[in-house]
Amino acid sequence: MANLDDHNETEPREECGVFGVWAPGEEVSKLTYFGLFALQHRGQEAAGIAVGDDEHIVVFKDMGLVANIFDESILASLQGNVAVGHTRYSTAGGKEWSNVQPMFGTSPNGVDIALGHNGNLVNHQELREEAVERGFVKAHEKSVSDSMCLSVLLAGGVGEDVDVFEAARELFPRVKGAFCLTFTDGHTLYAARDPHGVRPLVLGRLPQGWVVASETCALDIVGAQFIREVEPGELIAIDEAGIRSERFAQPTRHGCVFEYVYLARPDTDIKGRSVNAVRVDIGRRLARQHPAPEADLVIPVPESGNPAAVGYARESGITFAHGLVKNAYVGRTFIQPTQTLRQLGIRLKLNPLREVIAGKKLVVVDDSIVRGNTQRALIRMLREAGAAEVHVRIASPPVKWPCFYGIDFASPGELIANANPSDDPEVVRKTICDAIGADSLGFISTDEMVAATEQPRKELCAACFDGKYPLGLPADNSNAEAVRTLLGLEATTESN
Repeated sequence: MANLDDHNETEPREECGVFGVWAPGEEVSKLTYFGLFALQHRGQEAAGIAVGDDEHIVVFKDMGLVANIFDESILASLQGNVAVGHTRYSTAGGKEWSNVQPMFGTSPNGVDIALGHNGNLVNHQELREEAVERGFVKAHEKSVSDSMCLSVLLAGGVGEDVDVFEAARELFPRVKGAFCLTFTDGHTLYAARDPHGVRPLVLGRLPQGWVVASETCALDIVGAQFIREVEPGELIAIDEAGIRSERFAQPTRHGCVFEYVYLARPDTDIKGRSVNAVRVDIGRRLARQHPAPEADLVIPVPESGNPAAVGYARESGITFAHGLVKNAYVGRTFIQPTQTLRQLGIRLKLNPLREVIAGKKLVVVDDSIVRGNTQRALIRMLREAGAAEVHVRIASPPVKWPCFYGIDFASPGELIANANPSDDPEVVRKTICDAIGADSLGFISTDEMVAATEQPRKELCAACFDGKYPLGLPADNSNAEAVRTLLGLEATTESN
């Protein structure tokens, strides 16, 4: 049974954003700072920058937001020709400072390596055991993230006759799961993407250098020209000799469809398709699937619901309006509210415009429903502000399964879509509608959502919606064990 308590609602959390730049003569630390600023939405827990000058790598990282960690004096102290940066939200490894990235390691022959990782590995335990056996990690260390395992195994593979590129080429075929990497030895910038291409990674050109980043919006902010995506299963090295590229595995594309729905910034392009355009198209398709002909206004749940609400309004002909004001300064706070303030719940983030919504029949468009607590509190708030009716429309199917490839969802039992075990989607929809207190509820179908991306269905991962895990499931993970039980699968870390 899903947990339908009003408190402790969490949105889907992305794991990380990565950025790398090779640009001799440029202020690479500042370029990386601004690149991370553009990727802040991919992780607000911690951030770091590593800069190399051919001889040394200096890493500065801390818990918090990019703007709060770095200032002019810190960036000025990070001098070099190559840099990698990282923004983090933890889904693997704890919230300790030691897990903040970029990771730093030194090879047996003294080569320093700094590495940033976006994704999640399904064979984390296997890699950890290898790191322990080779003496890179102590067996009693509990908080050893998959990123730390990647870092120490990569550094440990470098030797007198094996350079970083060769060490990476040997290691990455043994790494299972989702990973986008930027790393450096202080001289060369490296980038790699897993064979499934679960998370986005792009290559851009500067007047005097090159950039790799999780999203195209980070290229835009540093003035880099988009060249192409880093291909699934591709390893890239960039230095004064130019770009060297090799495939370490054959690609079998399974890009994350939730990047289009929620994770990526709307001003990012994925596979040549604007994320904003996809979301607007989803809204149009949602209006056709679940019309609300008697409604007066379409209002979005800001900010991620905005494009789909625009599409819904355009297709339906219903007036679009901003009926909710978002507090742009609410994020993760270290000051916990009292019980009295906690009961205000969603008002810390959103507040209704009473003069807009009073007496109106509303279509409220949101990107997704996870536990349902936010939507229930929001609907209650809208009714208190005078809304006559509240019809909820969701720009994705019901989230029924956790993600093991880089998004922090709840466990299966906490997802509101699992509150009713019925196989009938109409019964499930009615259960959710009643639970959140809406007058009506509609989700876009998986087929229509995928159609809006203009990508082949077979090249997208929609495991959080359909329970089909193309990269397999991790071992020694309680959520994964629950999923295996529900799906009737044998314990395995191999891809399906």
